[in-house]
Amino acid sequence: MSAVIEEHHGEHHDHKPTGIGRWLFSTNHKDIGTMYLWFSFTMLFVGGALALVIRAELFEPGLQFVEPELFNQMTTLHGLIMVFGVIMPAFVGLANWMVPMMIGAPDMALPRMNNWSFWLLPGAFGLLIASLVMSLMGMGSAPNFGWTFYAPLSTTYGPASTDFFIFSVHMMGISSIMGAINIIATIINMRAPGMTYMKMPIFVWTWFITAYLLIAVMPVLAGVVTMMLFDRHFGTSFFNAAGGGDPVLFQHVFWFFGHPEVYIMILPSFGIISQVVPTFSRKKIFGYSSMVYATSSIAFLSFIVWAHHMFTTGMPVATELFFMYATMLIAVPTGVKVFNWVSTMWRGSLSFETPMLFAIAFIFLFTIGGFTGLMLSIVPADFQYQDTYFVVAHFHYVLVSGALFGIFAAVYFWLPKWTGNMYDEKLGKLHFWLSTISVNILFFPMHFLGLAGMPRRIPDYNLQFAEFNALASVGAFIFGFTQLILLYNIVKTIRGRNTVKATGKVWEGSEGLEWTLPSPAPFHSFSTPPVVK
Repeated sequence: MSAVIEEHHGEHHDHKPTGIGRWLFSTNHKDIGTMYLWFSFTMLFVGGALALVIRAELFEPGLQFVEPELFNQMTTLHGLIMVFGVIMPAFVGLANWMVPMMIGAPDMALPRMNNWSFWLLPGAFGLLIASLVMSLMGMGSAPNFGWTFYAPLSTTYGPASTDFFIFSVHMMGISSIMGAINIIATIINMRAPGMTYMKMPIFVWTWFITAYLLIAVMPVLAGVVTMMLFDRHFGTSFFNAAGGGDPVLFQHVFWFFGHPEVYIMILPSFGIISQVVPTFSRKKIFGYSSMVYATSSIAFLSFIVWAHHMFTTGMPVATELFFMYATMLIAVPTGVKVFNWVSTMWRGSLSFETPMLFAIAFIFLFTIGGFTGLMLSIVPADFQYQDTYFVVAHFHYVLVSGALFGIFAAVYFWLPKWTGNMYDEKLGKLHFWLSTISVNILFFPMHFLGLAGMPRRIPDYNLQFAEFNALASVGAFIFGFTQLILLYNIVKTIRGRNTVKATGKVWEGSEGLEWTLPSPAPFHSFSTPPVVK
């Protein structure tokens, strides 16, 4: 799928690993990007299968599919796998593939660390999934305390597998920090001569800012799971009120990580949409510098809004007001981005290939997620919405029709560049329409369920919620099985049988906006990295 770096071992002949060695020991950013993307896709089906179990249970009221205890394990692992195993690795994979090529670098700055940061992930998720397998075999319980693992559910009352979970989170965190350091080092040190910061593609900018967010918040997550470990095994009482600790402290530390984490999962999508929309509008992005400043503002504000997840914990009114206004303020730079994308399309020469369709769906549906977020930021309203399906609907609009649709757009957009073959456009459009319709059948009714008072993370519910739940479950199964079309299309494109070869300017008529980027140095020149002036 991509050339392998020629490694010199002090001898005059070149050594090119083949077979499994090519992937195990690869230091080539394209191979590592490919592994991240396939890992993410695999986890999408694992996490998606758990989601389908959840929706099967909620199809109608009354116990019909799984026990309540197993239901809790499903919700916990679904959240953890989707956040840490799907969205984040997919974005890191896209960064690995595209950032060096976009800035004219031959590879990532730290290729061996790049390899290591990937190979930590299968081990980390192997631990998590092993706990579920053991649970299904009747050997204890998988983590069952929700993806936010609030104390004391995860400390005093957590099952033995909580320790697997803690170790798993540490490994994911180390992987993320190493990936982020690599991206920052690459962007700062390896840009082509003449590529100033304000000439970088927006995708590179969004990842540059995201990498700083990762380095800032991943140690906070490591800290909170370490405190959990000490509370569980070493007699401390960080989160145990009986020993002088405070369970609410857990929420503060967790959400100080958790809210910037939400933006880590959406900023790279903003970057992707900022590459796709100009290409299919045949125009340059409207307001380039305002996009860069808006991204920076979002990143800064993401650190001072964490307690909007905690309005019902009983904080002083002044604190509630601060977090309410700070949360509302984030809507401003986000709105700037949406207006800039729409302005880029305005009077452009638009065409609607699959990547553009996903980008337009992203803009529309992500905006719905943004508006419901604005509703949740209003303190008295949040008292009503808190822990209902309204919150579930809100963050799934942001993370499914937001982050995941951004990833879909990127895959269709860059797949011809990665493989040299065009994907099947009819299958792409079929995937788009089925995904977009079903994702709305799945998540839109949840707004009404939440407003009517249906609590989340509950395996059973009152009869009044039955119709909307049945509708959502039907949408879930359509959405889940639709992703098999994407899998088939990708495999078909990679194999290249009966497919059209991609040209140098893949998206003809787009003035080559996407492909006029500096080409990477040839692979044999790895011993002499480019000099940045």
